Amino acid sequence: MKSQKKILILCGGKFAFKALQKLAFENFLCGIGIGKSSSLVIEALETESENNNLAFKSFPNKKSISEMKSWIEKLKPDFIFSISFPFLIPEDVLSYGKEKFINFHPGPLPQYRGPMPIFEVLKNQEKSTAISVHFMDSKYDQGPIIFKDPLKIEQNDTYGKLAIKLSDHTAQVALNMANMIQYAEKIPSSIQESKDAYFYEKPEFSDTCIKWKNMTADEIIALINSCNPWNIGADTSFEGEQIKIIAASLYNKPHQNLNPGTITSITEDGNISVACSDDQQVSIEILKTDMGIITAKQFNFQANILGKKFK
Repeated sequence: MKSQKKILILCGGKFAFKALQKLAFENFLCGIGIGKSSSLVIEALETESENNNLAFKSFPNKKSISEMKSWIEKLKPDFIFSISFPFLIPEDVLSYGKEKFINFHPGPLPQYRGPMPIFEVLKNQEKSTAISVHFMDSKYDQGPIIFKDPLKIEQNDTYGKLAIKLSDHTAQVALNMANMIQYAEKIPSSIQESKDAYFYEKPEFSDTCIKWKNMTADEIIALINSCNPWNIGADTSFEGEQIKIIAASLYNKPHQNLNPGTITSITEDGNISVACSDDQQVSIEILKTDMGIITAKQFNFQANILGKKFK
């Protein structure tokens, strides 16, 4: 009988918690390394590691990665799994062993390389996403693909909802991968197709800002969902005030070619209907303003709101 493989997890926070639990329960886990994260998350993982006799180390910044090689060599894991680890692993660390570093990327590769594929697939209105499992090299998300496990995107998924589903899905995928390395003599993989590859940088303000003049209603709703909750919603402005729209839905009535961004009506539920570029409307439900996070009905208390514009 083969001895149990020892797996070290490099992670970035809560997204990896379910996978950590599954691998620990099945006795694969030998240690946890965490990149920059909140002090509460770091303390919780360190405590759990101590309670379960697991090695633990925090890597709060890029400079601290210089300590990783000696730490790994001391632990001697059979494989290192990376789940949302925030830093690029340098070649001198990867030299610990060919095909020993395996990344679990929460998006389809090579089409959605980059740090936030959940945001990008929602913004682009994809119908499905995937956990892409691949060997790591010295470049982000470019190593050979081992397999991709698809996941359907539901119509009302927000960034937060999809992240939770992907976290759960990653846990099972990581356990499947652990079982594969436990019993397989060789792990099959294939080189990524460069013609399909695209790297998305971390979103900036221009990526999260609603462009009322040229975005359709569906595109605006997709952007709002992709920004909730990590950016507290999609960015816009109203009467000179910076505002974030947190929740909205399609209001299926034409607006007869009003200027996009114009507030056309208040619905029976107190929501705010706004004209879009495609003669459709969005119904705004929740916003963040200088008053705080409020409902559209609370926002409606402003005088003479009809006919005014979001920009």
